[in-house]
Amino acid sequence: MSNTTTDDDKPFLIVGSGSETVAPGLHILRGQGQSFVAETDAGLVVIDAGPGGAVTAGMIEALRELSDAPVHALCYSHGHVGYNAGVPEWLAHARERGEPAPRVIAHRNVPRRYARYRETQALQHRMAEVQFNRAPGFFDKRLAMHEPGETFDERLVIGSGDRRIELFWAPSETDDAIALWSPVQRVLYGGAALLDSIPNIGTPFRTMRDTVRWAGTLEAMAALNPRKAVREFGPVIDGEAAVQQVLTHTARALRWLRAEVVRLMNEGLNEQQVLARIRFPEELFGVAWMKPSYGDPGYIVRDIYRSENGWWDRNPTSLHPEAPEDAAGAVAAAISDKAGVIASAQALADAGRWQLALHVIDLLATAPGEAPEIVQARRLKAAWLRERARQVASYVSRNLYRVSAEMIEQGTQARFGIR
Repeated sequence: MSNTTTDDDKPFLIVGSGSETVAPGLHILRGQGQSFVAETDAGLVVIDAGPGGAVTAGMIEALRELSDAPVHALCYSHGHVGYNAGVPEWLAHARERGEPAPRVIAHRNVPRRYARYRETQALQHRMAEVQFNRAPGFFDKRLAMHEPGETFDERLVIGSGDRRIELFWAPSETDDAIALWSPVQRVLYGGAALLDSIPNIGTPFRTMRDTVRWAGTLEAMAALNPRKAVREFGPVIDGEAAVQQVLTHTARALRWLRAEVVRLMNEGLNEQQVLARIRFPEELFGVAWMKPSYGDPGYIVRDIYRSENGWWDRNPTSLHPEAPEDAAGAVAAAISDKAGVIASAQALADAGRWQLALHVIDLLATAPGEAPEIVQARRLKAAWLRERARQVASYVSRNLYRVSAEMIEQGTQARFGIR
């Protein structure tokens, strides 16, 4: 894979530098996503230490422009690796100042997640390379995990009186996500549960995320009646009415998706048929905070479908398959008019029907070997994947199309199991 960077491929999770004061004693620190700082009578509480290196150093510098108080606690907004790779820098900062080490706090599910990530480390790194369009090995030293020193289940209060804050479990993108609530100022930091795009459910590389549980988390947040809500990504939502609108509208859209997918499954439709049939109402999915800039509503459909179905695609041929390369080779060998297949696929592409062209060209492009028609089919597939990348809004989809095209051209797709 190449590691070229365009405006469309900038590090998606790094949101800039500096700070923003949301309310007295409550601040955003920009790093990997938007971290958060609360000034309590126990000391500073920091949500997310950042990815380490220069980004975390900049976060610490920005914090010290806000307050000289000691850091009482570093808290993990959720267990995705990278958001808290910078913990050692914060601990070193406290030592340099002669202060006690901050408490390192996370939800009780984070250690279990970290154990799974360590078990599947090579897989996690390969998936991140594809999803974020980075060169092989890029994440080998960038996804450090630091175990929390303490965990909690449902709720944890830090500080007292008017300067207290509450951490609470907010299952959403992960089952270990938390949020922060300032009850006196009625300011919510939503963490991974609150974005300025459609909830990140059903991503192609990740385990399932519970759509209805995420909706329930947003509804619980709305019940707090926040005056302001800070997103992990995106602008602060200011005003009680605006916060209610975003939280309840998003929850309603997620619950609609669940009900609609279940309705179509009950009709007997398989996953591909559900995806072809479903239509996303503009009034639910056309608003600014539901734009598919990272995820996609079709991704959510797939996760809901998977939550109620097994792995079988309803084609009996796939129950006990041959090796993919053997099956693809046999299909290619059975096609006597390979030039006709290529011409048919090219005609679809010329008509702008890139996805149908990909379906047809796969009759040859996934086959092994270096026969001229096979090589030509792969070249065309790579070119059409780039065309598809221009058509989709989702950052993840664009990267998967582009990285797959590069690997097909370089002959390295087998390393990732890509066809």
